[in-house]
Amino acid sequence: MSDDAPDVLVLRTGTHGTPIEQYADAIRDRLPDHTVDLARTPAEEREAIENVRFVTGMTLEEELLAAADSLDVFACAYAGTGHLPLADLEDRGVTVTNASGVHGPNIGEHVVGAILHFTRRFHVGERRQRRREWRHYKATELQGSTVTIVGLGAIGQSVCTRLEPFGVDTIGVRYTPAKGGPTDEVIGFEDAAFDDALARTDYLVLACPLTETTRGLIDREAFITMDPESVLVNIARGPVVDTDALVAALRSNRIRGASLDVTDPEPLPEDHPLWTFENVQITPHNAGHTPAYYDRLADIVAENRRRFDESGPDAALENVVLP
Repeated sequence: MSDDAPDVLVLRTGTHGTPIEQYADAIRDRLPDHTVDLARTPAEEREAIENVRFVTGMTLEEELLAAADSLDVFACAYAGTGHLPLADLEDRGVTVTNASGVHGPNIGEHVVGAILHFTRRFHVGERRQRRREWRHYKATELQGSTVTIVGLGAIGQSVCTRLEPFGVDTIGVRYTPAKGGPTDEVIGFEDAAFDDALARTDYLVLACPLTETTRGLIDREAFITMDPESVLVNIARGPVVDTDALVAALRSNRIRGASLDVTDPEPLPEDHPLWTFENVQITPHNAGHTPAYYDRLADIVAENRRRFDESGPDAALENVVLP
């Protein structure tokens, strides 16, 4: 590490099995007139963060934050920030941004793939292929279905865009319905409106953050309200769904199936009953993986560094989550 504090410090934790060096290089490409350092060891992180003002990384431990005497901005490389010491960051007046928007195209495609998986019942075809069994089975059509999307942020909007060619009816659920959205209908989380939407839903897509409102949102009563032919797609957070209620619904044929990129608990234990259902598709929190992840993230971080150059700590940054 250089003696002078870099313009951008990249912390060592990577994601999706992609070397963190690629992220640092992507930022350097976008900021050729800036110094961008990558701390590759815990000791380098502790030494480098002491005087640096702009840091980016997947996480920031409390111990490392305590050593950051000059920190003004932490650019979180995840969309979610619940794992960060937000109270300490707020107390110190640090601006926190996130990676909102990075996951739109890839998770949007994942959701459409999951929906088509159940619409055309590919899981049944795969099972019969493994058995070398040439026997027809019934499939359905996506056209004319109702898809309810809980959460109309960047990911929810991306899902809507990718569903447009399929001729579906869409219902969006958000905290402030008055803001509208790209869906045919927009409702809030009020019991009557939400229950009515669940009763009309063929595919329920969860794309919301985990909050007090959404924790356990899809519970036993929700599964009873949903049509037995409906499918759950969760790319939000595992605890948005009551796992015991989901298992009970699957055992009782209260829903047609579920596609789960996130679970509660996570990772899903080897002996968990969710592994045993043939109508459950499980991916290991992998919907956000894309070769373009670091490039999209670097676009946001580089732009925010330019704004920080112009206006300092008072700059109007993209994707601010704190303060």
